[in-house]
Amino acid sequence: MSTTDYTFKIVIFGDSQTGKTTLTHRYLTNLFQEGIQMTLGVDFKLKTIEMDNKKIKHQIWDFAGEERFRFLFPSYIRGANGAIFMFDITNYGSLAHVDDWFEIVEKEIDHDLPLIFVGGKTDLMHLKEVSTRKAMEIATSKNADGFIECSSKTGENVHKIFDLLTRLILKKGE
Repeated sequence: MSTTDYTFKIVIFGDSQTGKTTLTHRYLTNLFQEGIQMTLGVDFKLKTIEMDNKKIKHQIWDFAGEERFRFLFPSYIRGANGAIFMFDITNYGSLAHVDDWFEIVEKEIDHDLPLIFVGGKTDLMHLKEVSTRKAMEIATSKNADGFIECSSKTGENVHKIFDLLTRLILKKGE
């Protein structure tokens, strides 16, 4: 029987169509899948990794970005060990509700929650609407612990996001 040293609840949130489900799928399978179905409510996935000779189970909670599901978010974010806020670098509007999302996080969660601000879809740089500088400014204003741009299509920085978040969670627990 395999045991784990840690189990970390990681929530991924942000507006719809930002690539949250595709990011999760790429992280779990190392594959890109076109046309993944939109998440309705919340989806839950597991992945076990090894880091620093520890077995760590990630419980990844992919939360639907549509406003009609937002009322559910507070109950699902409780107990989270880490979080990823995701937006689409090709759609400035995907940052439209950043304050709403973070207001919920601040109400429901310990203020020391490790959180990474993630800009997805770097494979579409020619369509970029959100500058790296602007995204970093917003991430800093929200007290994010890091900012990473990624591409679920190419795999660029996908594992880096989860590795950084895992290290931040482990560091917080020391």
